[in-house]
Amino acid sequence: MTPDQYCQERAAQSGSSFYYSFLFLEPPRRQAITALYAFCREVDDVVDECPDALLARTKLAWWRGETSALFEGHPTHPVTQALATSLKTFSLPREQLLEIIDGMEMDLDNTRYADFKALHLYCYRVASVVGLLAAEIFGYTDRMTLKYAHDLGLAFQLTNIIRDVGEDARRGRIYLPQDELLRFGVGESDLIEARYSDNFRQLMEFQAERAKATYQQAFAQLPAADRKAQRAGLIMAAIYRATLDEIVRDGCRVLDRRTSLPPLRKLWLAGKTWLTA
Repeated sequence: MTPDQYCQERAAQSGSSFYYSFLFLEPPRRQAITALYAFCREVDDVVDECPDALLARTKLAWWRGETSALFEGHPTHPVTQALATSLKTFSLPREQLLEIIDGMEMDLDNTRYADFKALHLYCYRVASVVGLLAAEIFGYTDRMTLKYAHDLGLAFQLTNIIRDVGEDARRGRIYLPQDELLRFGVGESDLIEARYSDNFRQLMEFQAERAKATYQQAFAQLPAADRKAQRAGLIMAAIYRATLDEIVRDGCRVLDRRTSLPPLRKLWLAGKTWLTA
């Protein structure tokens, strides 16, 4: 199996909405974004699948070393070997790849966030930085596109947090800001034990409105000149926004289920967005 095949398999097996946006890209950009996605999956899985925090830190330290090896010209992992090809064409700064790892490591240090300001740093590292790297791969001519990419990454992560509230709580992680839980009268035990209430629904509708506003802020910053180049990101946004709308329509029942769109609907949204963006 070649490095590119490894990354392709990693992306396809995940079933992620991101995969559908890759299908429409020309080969060099598709190869690069698939390798970047595989990198994110690898370091994220270290934290999600390793119950021993010390071992997880050791593995993340290995990935930091492997990232340095990538930029020094001797990567050993299939993902970094695939990324090495991308570095010849696209500007993917070492510091941003390392910042993604820093964000994943935050999950080992923080299982609660006092307020949205504290949460924002986590979202920046695990999502906005990915958005900035993706914008480099998709291509842009106006630096305002980077502001769009930053905010779109934040919107994606806010959507993920809403979708995965129950699952994350049972893993011991609560990303909803503590001051907002208090304001809406929702206890941590309500999340862990999947107890629905009007208070919980109002809390989640508040979270959804913030995510929607972040999408709108992102779209408003995308220059018309770069809209076609950034169509892959807009495909991701169409699928994520549709997922968020489904969650709200369903009464924000995210404590005991995980809302996702059927593959055919994702493909339809991808094709429609590609043609109309």
